[in-house]
Amino acid sequence: MDMKKRINLELRNRTPADVKELVLDNCRSNDGKIEGLSAAFESLEFLSMINVMLTSVSNLPKLNKLRKLELSDNRISGGLEVLAERTPSLTHLNLSGNKIKDINTLEPLKKLQNLRSLDLFNCEVTNLNDYRDSMFKLLPQLTYLDGYDQDDQEAPDSDVDGDGDCLDDEDEDDEEEENEDVEEEEDEDDEEGEFDVLDEEDEDELDGEDDDDDDEDSADEDDDEDEEAEDGDEESKETVQGQKRKRTQEDEEEEDTEDDE
Repeated sequence: MDMKKRINLELRNRTPADVKELVLDNCRSNDGKIEGLSAAFESLEFLSMINVMLTSVSNLPKLNKLRKLELSDNRISGGLEVLAERTPSLTHLNLSGNKIKDINTLEPLKKLQNLRSLDLFNCEVTNLNDYRDSMFKLLPQLTYLDGYDQDDQEAPDSDVDGDGDCLDDEDEDDEEEENEDVEEEEDEDDEEGEFDVLDEEDEDELDGEDDDDDDEDSADEDDDEDEEAEDGDEESKETVQGQKRKRTQEDEEEEDTEDDE
């Protein structure tokens, strides 16, 4: 993938002004020059172009906020005055694995007053006699050269990694905020779920009460039917008794008539 396409891919629907970190490692540069990068990346603090076959940084735009620049494993042999002119805030520079052969090539870096860490691993210049002493004299603002200070004390991870750590911290803060938002949403969902369960239980209780009321009404209706049935039985008994009385009177009258005869 060429550098222009890679930059468009890394934007991820953001504007260049919103980008603080840009990683273009292992893409292709045409004619060994930077392409697709402009001064519109005004907030850029970390730029990595490792192994992109660069031979020159002449097309690097003005990036006032850039603090860490990764250019290792390219073919850069000079032209470093561009860095002094266009990246005034640079604190960490990695030129490991390039074609830098002598200390004079690095002299333009004196203008980078904020430069604290410089890496030149696997460059021919590191094979020179008194390389380290000469470099610390040339660039007195340096704290670490190839990961070690003048007393051969190794740089802490925070200094080796440079501003990438700051960016990582910001990313971690963003992730923590997102996780907190997700947890809050989950808590809200749990509360809603509890309310839903309570509502269902209340509905079940109401349904149970309605069923009890229906059972009581049914029982009352059965009692009324039983009373009506009893009343009917009493009326039928009275009717039968009345009929019996009538028959008895008729029988007595017939007997009286027979006696008179």
